Amino acid sequence: MPTKNDSPGHGDTPSKSEQTRALILETAMRLFQERGYDRTTMRAIAQEAGVSVGNAYYYFEGKEHLIQGFYDRIAAEHRAAIREVLARETELEARLAGVLRAWLDIATPYHEFAVQFFKNAADPDSPLSPFSPESEHAREEAVGIHRQVLAGATKSKVPEELRDVLPELMWLSQMGLVLYWIFDRTEGRERSYRLAERGARLTARGVALARFRVLRPLVREVHELFTDFLPGMTRAMPDPAPARSRGTGAPAAGERP
Repeated sequence: MPTKNDSPGHGDTPSKSEQTRALILETAMRLFQERGYDRTTMRAIAQEAGVSVGNAYYYFEGKEHLIQGFYDRIAAEHRAAIREVLARETELEARLAGVLRAWLDIATPYHEFAVQFFKNAADPDSPLSPFSPESEHAREEAVGIHRQVLAGATKSKVPEELRDVLPELMWLSQMGLVLYWIFDRTEGRERSYRLAERGARLTARGVALARFRVLRPLVREVHELFTDFLPGMTRAMPDPAPARSRGTGAPAAGERP
């Protein structure tokens, strides 16, 4: 995670500190694209940005934290881009498709960069992994967007017991789209956009089916599967503790009622 808050201060004009932080981040992104993530050092970033190495480390503890700054920037741009979509659309499929298209639009300039550092992010022990503790803030922001998508879908009532589970599963589905996008070589990433549309349609149908009580245990079991086996997910998502341990007498997540 970045060591300094990325949000602007009072007023519309960024402070000198915020400008310096943004300059370091922009410089790092450019060098990562030009030279590759592994070949870019903090010293080179500082030199190109015109700041001391100590100053660079003041704002970012290392290259990994620069990537976390990049994650946070993408998340902030995505939140801003989807406001109109979420204000306009009330159907779940249209809301989700708009959110996924907006992410692809925002990520387009960073495609080659994403390809370069994917091998680092794919390492489950790397802080660059979307499942790492360092990525928790960006991950929570993304899950929060899917929570908004569901909450504003007027014709897709979500059962209370699945309101925390479904946004997390939707985010995991988006991670699948991101992985496909990284390897997509079609012009304008056309196949990724098609996947986003079809994925939104399938998700909307799945949410509609989840309203049936008989299918809810299956949804919980899928969620539990990910939280048990994906690297870092047990830390990222709520522990599906047995409800009986809370004295409710209800079945645990994944158990048959």
